[in-house]
Amino acid sequence: MDTKKPSSRKQRGANTILDVAHRAGVSPMTVSRVVNGEKNVRPDTRAAVLAAVKALNYSPNPAARSLAGAEAARIGLIYSNPSAAYLTEFLVGALDEASRTSVQIMLEKCEATSVGERSAVRKLVASGAAGVILPPPLCESHDVLDELRITGLPTVAVATGRFGRGASCVHINDTAAAREMTNYLLALGHRRIGFIKGHPNQSASQEREKGFLTALAEAGIKFDPVLMVQGYFSYRSGLDATETLLTTKQPPTAIFASNDDMAAAAVSVAHRKGLDIPGDLSIVGFDDTAIATNIWPELTTIRQPVTAMAEIAIDLIAQTIRSNKRNGGETKAVDHLVNYSLIKRGSAGVPRGVTPKPAE
Repeated sequence: MDTKKPSSRKQRGANTILDVAHRAGVSPMTVSRVVNGEKNVRPDTRAAVLAAVKALNYSPNPAARSLAGAEAARIGLIYSNPSAAYLTEFLVGALDEASRTSVQIMLEKCEATSVGERSAVRKLVASGAAGVILPPPLCESHDVLDELRITGLPTVAVATGRFGRGASCVHINDTAAAREMTNYLLALGHRRIGFIKGHPNQSASQEREKGFLTALAEAGIKFDPVLMVQGYFSYRSGLDATETLLTTKQPPTAIFASNDDMAAAAVSVAHRKGLDIPGDLSIVGFDDTAIATNIWPELTTIRQPVTAMAEIAIDLIAQTIRSNKRNGGETKAVDHLVNYSLIKRGSAGVPRGVTPKPAE
């Protein structure tokens, strides 16, 4: 006599997705598609699966359905960023939201070369990615975007300066943010403001430069080309750019760096030169990453909600993937604009010899 007891699941008369698949003569994935209401299943196949579900009194396990949804929404994230602080915040947001929404994140680091970028995309496609998220600077890489266009995978580009090139975008208004920061420095009494540009391979850099120049023009201040230096969003480039600005014949009283890493580098150079911040030199940044509050004085900066933008990107790409599966077609790219804010801290103040204007 067989003394083995049937499993508790079988004791309850429950059947698994494998049982349904076997009875209907289809794969478990096909059963999952029918149960989840996806439309890309032939009518006769759908009818066979539904008949098997009814005959076996099959009730999908909620946890199993969540896992099936996660498998259907495997999201690739390609990264290559010179700012460790920015990338850390981005990954935290992406991973947290992926955990909440039951999608899988496949991380792929790539070399900053045409071959490396195209190879990273191909690896994700081969691994079964159903969509891809691109943080900066890859959000505007021609090689990456062209390769993704060939594959037809839904794509979300994060922190682009402009919407375009067939990918959905999650970004702030970089021009307006830089204009607001420049106006803040002007209101403090600064008239010689140095500007460290961002990497030329990103339109966000150009938009921030545009906002800076627009504010100067609106204030009737003639732009001095000597006060604008190229940076590359890295701490190292910020050191070099600040050295250049502070050795000009008439050094600036304030420096606006296009990201916090370069602004933190400017603070370091100023300290080494014995300058008081903000008494001798005001320094402001952009992004409000962790480094902004890990230096002294803490940075006045534009808060770009990096973590929230990553979360929005995960939701947007997951919705697009699932919508495509239901409708069997492509969805239009979305332009999602996120709010920014100016965060005032100790690194910016009234320049020496200037009487602050009374508050209006």
